[in-house]
Amino acid sequence: MNASVPSSAIYLDHNATTPVPPEVVDAMQPYLTWSFGNPSSDHALGREARRAVEEARGRVAALIGASDDEIVFTSGGTESNHLAIRGTAAVAPPSRRRIVTTVVEHPATTGACALLEAGGWSITRLPVSREGVVDPQGAAQSIGEDVALVTIMLAQNETGALMPVSDVAPVARVRGALSHTDAAQAVGKIDVNVDRLGVDLLSIAGHKLYAPKGVGALYIRSGTPIEPLTLGGGQERGLRPGTENVASIVALGVAAQLAQSRVAHDGELIADLREQLWAGLVARIPGLVRHTPARRCLPNTLSLSFPGVLGREVLERAEGVLASTGSACHSGVDTPAATLLAMGVSPDVALGAVRLSLGRSTTREQVHAAVAIVGEAFAAAARRV
Repeated sequence: MNASVPSSAIYLDHNATTPVPPEVVDAMQPYLTWSFGNPSSDHALGREARRAVEEARGRVAALIGASDDEIVFTSGGTESNHLAIRGTAAVAPPSRRRIVTTVVEHPATTGACALLEAGGWSITRLPVSREGVVDPQGAAQSIGEDVALVTIMLAQNETGALMPVSDVAPVARVRGALSHTDAAQAVGKIDVNVDRLGVDLLSIAGHKLYAPKGVGALYIRSGTPIEPLTLGGGQERGLRPGTENVASIVALGVAAQLAQSRVAHDGELIADLREQLWAGLVARIPGLVRHTPARRCLPNTLSLSFPGVLGREVLERAEGVLASTGSACHSGVDTPAATLLAMGVSPDVALGAVRLSLGRSTTREQVHAAVAIVGEAFAAAARRV
């Protein structure tokens, strides 16, 4: 069964979060009620909780082609990124005090890098092309003997552009550096395999792949040197202490199992709907600008800019369509998205940006309705200019 949203809404914000499908909710229920044991307890309820956690670990590992013991459960993508970046930096040799990343990373990555930079680390922030993609040759050239870690996201959360992680990670390994990818937006939407990517660390956020908010995972390749960010009872091999969130971990495991069984099929269908959405909108709105690449992108993501109006104003008028703007509004002042500016998009065009992200529950009828609603909303916003 597909996850669903209220029948009156057209939900096009799946990159922000995904609805939790009934089978995932059902899997959680026992661990919120009668099977409430602590996985560290040595009695029947504790052993059942531990079994459920380990079963979920195996399902998450299978989704990305990892071994069970290479998965550490966390509270989500942000914690996973910090553990990967700061945890490996903590044990890096003194001769390696530089991190290579990009200018379009999620704030969870940029924040972790900024903390290290404040502590004396050097951060190399690679530029991106007009399609929002890092040049793999430029990235490779930036990896010197002073680099401890290369962290490049797998899929850009605003534009959906896929990064050449599999081209860069092997270079990092040859040159003695570790590699990490924030795969929060990619896992569950496209096929992700840690060996094909060649990465040492990979972050997962549960609520991006139809699990609840507040749970995630970090893949840590066996043998990768890393230290915990917090100390406690020794759970998760001592890398993420604290009593496990059993119900949500179980949910992540079931969500991973569902994703593994349907990611290829879903991807084809959703990509087709995404292109129908684009075709319908561009036919109604002359001058519409597309930021999502035509190739090598997430199947569900469409970032675009409306000409001459703020994206926020269009979405405010698009009643029943739930999506995200491509700019931020602080104290009544709209600010263009840094990602689009880094791609060379002019500020006035960037202010017109929105992100429409589809999911399993998106239907052809909803796409047609969204085209009509958004088209009328744009016309209304344009009349006020």
